[in-house]
Amino acid sequence: MPTSAIRLVRFTGRLLPALAAVATLVVAFLALIVLTDGAGSGLAAWLTTLGAGTVLAMWRGRRRTWPERLVTFLPVVVAAALTATVCIPTVPTTRRYPPALPFVATQHWNLGTGSRTAVYHYPPANQGPRHPVPLVYLNGGPVRGISVLDHRFLQLLARQGYDVYAYEQAGGGRSDLLPMSQYTISRSVRDLTAFVDRLDKGKVDILGFSSGGVVLTRALADPSAAARLHRVIIAEPGPMDGPTAHTTGHKGRESARGLAPAMTGPRSTHVPRYAVAFGLMRLGLLTPDTALIGQAEGDNAFTAADLGSDTASAYCARDAHRIPAEDTAGNFSFSPAASLRIQQTVKDSPSIAPQLKRSRTPAMLMIAECSSQVRQWETTVLADDPAIQRTQYMPGVGHHMWNGLDDNNDRAAAVITAFLQGKPAPLPNHPTRDEIPAFLRDHE
Repeated sequence: MPTSAIRLVRFTGRLLPALAAVATLVVAFLALIVLTDGAGSGLAAWLTTLGAGTVLAMWRGRRRTWPERLVTFLPVVVAAALTATVCIPTVPTTRRYPPALPFVATQHWNLGTGSRTAVYHYPPANQGPRHPVPLVYLNGGPVRGISVLDHRFLQLLARQGYDVYAYEQAGGGRSDLLPMSQYTISRSVRDLTAFVDRLDKGKVDILGFSSGGVVLTRALADPSAAARLHRVIIAEPGPMDGPTAHTTGHKGRESARGLAPAMTGPRSTHVPRYAVAFGLMRLGLLTPDTALIGQAEGDNAFTAADLGSDTASAYCARDAHRIPAEDTAGNFSFSPAASLRIQQTVKDSPSIAPQLKRSRTPAMLMIAECSSQVRQWETTVLADDPAIQRTQYMPGVGHHMWNGLDDNNDRAAAVITAFLQGKPAPLPNHPTRDEIPAFLRDHE
């Protein structure tokens, strides 16, 4: 065998055990992160791993010469360097709020619940008839800032004579953070009630989209909250309670997920610290209030690109190559930990069906053709709320129904305003309660 080949074999024989040792230490570090819930920004796991690795290296090198002993420490040094990146913040650890929007003033209201929320007001901007009841918008997320795309839609409603208010729910956008334990779906409902009280204009109409639709549905099941509501529109809701959340089923027509070009821009998940933190949280291996990263740091780090294919799933397959920019980098805000926390409280909650069946608030349900939501999440609301007067199945749009493409904003606005004004629906009332079984079969 040539000398070079012999050297290669010897080098490989030494390299493989070293790489295995590095991998073992990294896995041990990650296991300790989980066991300690990231204590001390991960330093507890890092120091324990470093200490264990050092002791092991000393034991392995106890009968070797000094140069050989130093070699046994090389995997420890490499593993320590790799895992240290998980313990070092690369963004500010105090909340960095989005700058003010150039087209609408940001107000901050202190609610009776203790939440301090960012509020936006679009007064009627037309010279024609004005709707006498204020319209409040509850955006999706949960715990996400209101996108510029949504702001444009709210401006459209204002131009049609509506007095539009929107607020970013606690922890989202420019609203103040809460202690992690206070992020619950019940708190979101109480904040809605407190917001209407602070508005002090009597009963209000509400448009709740996605997770905002969940908050609105649960408000309908709460007599105290429902007493403050005039008419409500539940658009593309998520699961309303634990039993619904655990329901499996079919989604709408094909979305752009997997078809649209990958989102561009910086990703926090390309940084080891946030890839580990967000990844383990999503897997349920770290709690939302993990000590690895604080809530503020996680909010600062998370970017629109981190949403990945979730954005594409809100559009029809035919729109895969023309998905609009939903937001600006400066305005985008999402709290992954608080969002997971609220979603978990929904999953853990008992059925609200008995309470919802007593609802008397006039309601409308909006369902998108290419919805990324499980159909049973939507039809359960229809089945359990006797006060839903009409359902509008929106053709040609995905989960984000008012998206600025074609005439989608105008079509969504026509459906919303017709219901709020008690006028005939622009679309057939479909599905009705009796049509739910056939509607679900149609999406098998």
